[in-house]
Amino acid sequence: MAQSTLKSTLKSSIKTKNQTRFERFMRSVKEGFLGTDKLLLLLCMGLSTLSCIIMYSLCYQGFVNSWSIFYIQVFASIMGLILAVIISFIDYQTIVRFWPLYMAVSIILVLLTFVIGYQPPGSDDKAWLNLGFTLLQPSELLKLAFIFSFGFHLTMVKNRVNFLSTFLGLLAHAIVPIGLIALQGDLGSMLVFVFIYVVMMIAAGLSWKLLAIAGGIIVVLAPIIWFLLPDYLQERFMVAWNPAMDPLGAGMQQYRGQIALGSGQLFGRGLFADGLYDFPARHNDMVFAYIGQTLGFVGCIAVALAITIICVKMLFIAKKSNDEMGLYICCGIFAIWLFQTILNIGMVICVLPVIGVTLPLVSYGGTSVMISYLSIGLVMSVHRQSRRESMFEARPGSSLR
Repeated sequence: MAQSTLKSTLKSSIKTKNQTRFERFMRSVKEGFLGTDKLLLLLCMGLSTLSCIIMYSLCYQGFVNSWSIFYIQVFASIMGLILAVIISFIDYQTIVRFWPLYMAVSIILVLLTFVIGYQPPGSDDKAWLNLGFTLLQPSELLKLAFIFSFGFHLTMVKNRVNFLSTFLGLLAHAIVPIGLIALQGDLGSMLVFVFIYVVMMIAAGLSWKLLAIAGGIIVVLAPIIWFLLPDYLQERFMVAWNPAMDPLGAGMQQYRGQIALGSGQLFGRGLFADGLYDFPARHNDMVFAYIGQTLGFVGCIAVALAITIICVKMLFIAKKSNDEMGLYICCGIFAIWLFQTILNIGMVICVLPVIGVTLPLVSYGGTSVMISYLSIGLVMSVHRQSRRESMFEARPGSSLR
C-alpha cells in the first residue's frame, strides 16, 4: 500500500515537472514570437521569394548559362533567414563584444583580394575570393565589422564627436576600411562605407555646421577628385544621363536596361513570357530593370515600397533602442540598405553611373544575401532587447539598475 502510494506520488511529481517544463517552453516560444518584428521579417521573406523566382525565370528563359545562380540564391536566402532568426534571439551587446575579431578577419580577407582576388566577368575589380563552389566578397563582411567597431568607438567618445581631436580620430577610424575598398577599385562599396560613416556620425550628434563644412570641402575638391578618377569611371559618369550617346560601349548596360525597364509598362510582360528583352547584368546590378520588364511599374513600386518600409522600420527600432550601441547598429544598417537601394535603382533609371551595387535581398549574390539577413537579424535583436527591457521596466517595482 505504502509502495503504491509512493509510486503514485513519484508519477505525479514527474508529471508536474514535465508540465512545468512544457509550460516554460511554450512561454518562451510565445515570448519569442511576440518579440519578433514580424512585419520586418515578412517583408524580407517576400523580397527573397521574389528574388528566387526571378533567378528561376532568368534560368528558364536561358539568359544565364547555369542554374547555379538559382540554387545559390535559394540556399543563401534560406540559410540567411535561419541565421537572422537565431541572431535575433542573441543579445546584440554580446555579438558586438567580439568586434576586434570580426574586424581582423574582414581586413585579412580584403587584403587577400589584392593577392588572389577574383574578377568576375563584367566586373571592373578583383574584389572577390573564389571559393570554388561560390564567390565571397569580403567588403560585405567588412561593412558589418565596421558598424560594430565604429559604433563601439562612438559609445566610447560619448558626446564629444564635435571636438576636433575626437572628430579627427573618428575620421581616421573610417578612412581605414574606406581606403582599403578604394584601393580595390570598388567605387560602389566605397561610397556605401562613406554613407555608413556619415549616418552614424549624425546619429551620434554630429554638428550640422561640421557637416556643411565637410560638404563644402567636397564641392571644392570635386574637380580634383574628377581628374583622379580612372578614365572608365569618367566615361560612365558622362554617359549615365544619356546612354544613347554610346549604346554599344560604355552606355550599353544602361541603354538596354532602360529599354527593358520601359517595355513592361504598367503590369509587365510576365516572368515566363516569350521574347523577353535581354540585357547585361540582369541578375545583379540591373535586376530592377528585369523586374520592370516582367512585373511592370506595379512590380517596381512594390519592391521599392517594401525596401522603404524596411528602412523606416529600422529607424523606428533605432529610436526605441535603450542604448547607444543599438542606435548605432540600426542606423549603420539603415545606411547600407538605403544607400545601396538608391544607387542600384539610380543606375537602372539612368540618373547615376553603373558602379556595381546590389539591390538588398533582390540581386543575385550569396555573400550579399547572407550579410543582408545578418543585418536584419541584428536589427531584430535590438528590437527584441528593447521590447524586453521596456516590458521589464513596466512591471510594478521592477528596475534595470
